Amino acid sequence: MKKLIVALVVSCTALIQAQNTVSGRITDTNNKALSGVSIYIQELQKGTTSQADGTYNLSNLPKGTVRISFALVGFGTQYKTVSEIQKQNTINIQLAPSVFEMDEVIVSTAFNKLQSQNVMKVAHETMKNLSRKGTSTLIEGLATIPGVSQVSTGASIGKPVIRGLSGNRVLVYSQGVRVENQQFGDEHGLGLNDAGVESVEVIKGPASLLYGSDALGGVLYFNPEKFANANTYKVNFSQKLFANTLGSNSSLGLKTTSDNWKFLARGTMNTHSDYTTADGERVTNTRYQEKDFKTGIGYSDASFSSVLRYNFNDLTLGIPEEGIAEQSQSKSVLYPKQAVSNHLVSLNSSLFFNSSKLDLDLGFISNDRSEFEDSEVAVLKMKLNTFNYNAKYYLPSSTKMQTILGVQGMHQTNENSGEEYLIPDAVTQDFGVFGTTNYEWNSNVIQAGLRFDTRNLTSEANGILGEEGSFEALKKSYTSWNASLGYKTNLNDAFIFRFNLASGFRAPNLAELSSNGVHEGTNRYEVGNANLKTEQNFQTDLNLEYKTDHLEFFVNGFYNHINDFIYINPSGESIDDNEVFNYVQNNAALFGGEIGLHFHPHPLDWLHLETSFETVTGKKQNGDYLPLIPANNWNNTLRTEWKDTDWLKEGFATISLVSTFNQNKISGFETRTAGYSILNLGIGGTLHLGKTKMEVNLNGNNITDKKYTAHLSRLKTDGISNMGRNWVVGLNFNL
Repeated sequence: MKKLIVALVVSCTALIQAQNTVSGRITDTNNKALSGVSIYIQELQKGTTSQADGTYNLSNLPKGTVRISFALVGFGTQYKTVSEIQKQNTINIQLAPSVFEMDEVIVSTAFNKLQSQNVMKVAHETMKNLSRKGTSTLIEGLATIPGVSQVSTGASIGKPVIRGLSGNRVLVYSQGVRVENQQFGDEHGLGLNDAGVESVEVIKGPASLLYGSDALGGVLYFNPEKFANANTYKVNFSQKLFANTLGSNSSLGLKTTSDNWKFLARGTMNTHSDYTTADGERVTNTRYQEKDFKTGIGYSDASFSSVLRYNFNDLTLGIPEEGIAEQSQSKSVLYPKQAVSNHLVSLNSSLFFNSSKLDLDLGFISNDRSEFEDSEVAVLKMKLNTFNYNAKYYLPSSTKMQTILGVQGMHQTNENSGEEYLIPDAVTQDFGVFGTTNYEWNSNVIQAGLRFDTRNLTSEANGILGEEGSFEALKKSYTSWNASLGYKTNLNDAFIFRFNLASGFRAPNLAELSSNGVHEGTNRYEVGNANLKTEQNFQTDLNLEYKTDHLEFFVNGFYNHINDFIYINPSGESIDDNEVFNYVQNNAALFGGEIGLHFHPHPLDWLHLETSFETVTGKKQNGDYLPLIPANNWNNTLRTEWKDTDWLKEGFATISLVSTFNQNKISGFETRTAGYSILNLGIGGTLHLGKTKMEVNLNGNNITDKKYTAHLSRLKTDGISNMGRNWVVGLNFNL
């Protein structure tokens, strides 16, 4: 027994000593120690910060290759790859000053490189930056990113639009897995809350190579909140108050991490009254209430890393059918209303080998959507359960070449239990296999990939054929080959040039295949088409960036050709005084781009001028315009930052003018929309009250109380304008 105890002690000691560590010291270009530098390994979701003397230490790292980012506000980010990691590794880092945003590691693309190293241009925004803009919902914040807009129904329902494409053409990822929530519907929102989300990445263009069907228009990739640094414990509270909707958003989170284990949890309450227009009238039943809970637990050692996360989101929202009627400040939702609950479970794991790695992402999403007309008995009740998986094997790589092989799939069921059917009961099966390679030499990078997908869809018959609400049984199979090719080069120290070619596809959804009834939100009788083909597109992207110490400039251009684009078209007939619209197909094209400038004049280190312009045009093959294309938009922002004082850090003040132009390029059943300009203000920073640090910000949106109607607002047809003046106060601090 004594020998056994001794052997166990020796084995444990050897195991502890065998832990792989990376340590070093971080300094600036004058060799002065830098404290508070964020050192982070994305694939392990593990990090730490540098001490007062600039030193840092990361322990319990896997064998093989790890990629470490070093980031600090005011300095350029560095990204180091450690190959064949040893027991003890020393990496000393010297960060150079930079007045522009930190260079971020992009997770949504295949090889997780810094944005400056990435072949594809991806828009990246932190939730902290979006919250400083004072928007009341997550989708409103996303719509401030050039190339992104929203189709909205009041303040509670917003659907993302990327370069003119929306609905099932834009794929949403959260916690590393695909989110499915009946996103085809006009009155179906994003289904996510920004609490517990670190940042968002936007792929503007076909991403079917990595994500399969429905990524034809782009991807919104939400990165979850990071765990605490090793051997730390944090409790965080945030509060936002919204004057226009008398709204409140409260969030409480805690997290703790040891060398091997990590845990976090966050609960959020969000409640709003009807929003107020510039005329001072409340839009009846645009109120909503939301509860959100997120938690996660992770484990990592020398050969394995895994994170299990869970997100529950419960949303009750009013459907504004009466327009401006009852004037009330109540937050109790009226009829008609929707109740939507989402359960999202994800398991993200990595197995590390000596010179390769296997990533496996598993996800389960349960979406329960009910609609109530005048009582608590749901007339429409749909339950969508989705299981998806994504396995990627990273082959042994060299300093120049990296290769990934992967498989991806989805099993989805839709069940109805209400008296009304919007879509039939159905089962959907997806399977895809892909490979992609990244090759670098000097300042050049080429990335190429190929993918094959298949989708099988089976639906059940319902009702009496020929009558409203009936569906014919369907059994459909769709296949598609897709490829991408990208090239990036540094023309010199200041210029980056990117060129990308990519194809994408989208299989028709259940509503397009089988609709047979009146769409209540638009008062039209919609008829599906069981013979619809797969949409197939091919997009060309160009990106040019120029960046010096005091000037940053970018220009993006794209041309997107779509074969067999699916859209709804009036037939000229009517049923019970409702005009009949059919789902049809035609080739289409979208083209446009974004251009932006960020000027930081020397020696006025406290001043920033930012301007950006975005445009998109969508046309059918016959020359007619596509519907739901956002108007051209020009955003100008003047931002000041002041040096740290004893009680205020990272102080800022902004004034921005957002100008939206006339939208006269419309489809046959749309109406023109007049242009408008909105003035916004913001001020804030981090208060230091003793040992307490509190982030505070005050934002004023539409401070001139301008009356306007967005082109993509679904309340536009009822003559209802968008939200008037809105003041937002935000607090965020660690307890």
